[in-house]
Amino acid sequence: MQSFKSATVLAGGVADRGETCGALIGALMALGLVIGREKMEDEPTFSNALDACQDLIERFKEGLQKQFGFKKKLESTLCKDIQERIYGRYFSSRDEKGLADEKEEQAFLDAGGHTEKGCLTTCAIAAEVAAQKLFKLREK
Repeated sequence: MQSFKSATVLAGGVADRGETCGALIGALMALGLVIGREKMEDEPTFSNALDACQDLIERFKEGLQKQFGFKKKLESTLCKDIQERIYGRYFSSRDEKGLADEKEEQAFLDAGGHTEKGCLTTCAIAAEVAAQKLFKLREK
């Protein structure tokens, strides 16, 4: 429950700023718990972890592309770019001052943001590629 609670702030591309997809960050953190280094100077483990994460990121983008039928290759893992591909636009529930924008939040929900048409599926893809990567690493 604590990890779910701590992930709250990753929503909307980190505190609803449209940055890196929070679901992807969660997937990378799960992978890091298993293959991450315990000491800063452990360069081989660091390098291997980065390689594994690069693969996970590409699989995440491929999963989104396949699931949502994107015509062009997804080049970014930014929430705002993913939303533009899925919904045709980016929704931010915060205005330019960082205050809550209820109309935008409702528009996001109306577009299917918290359904299988959007973020739920995006989160599922991130979890799936992380689990696949972890199982593959476990087999080694």
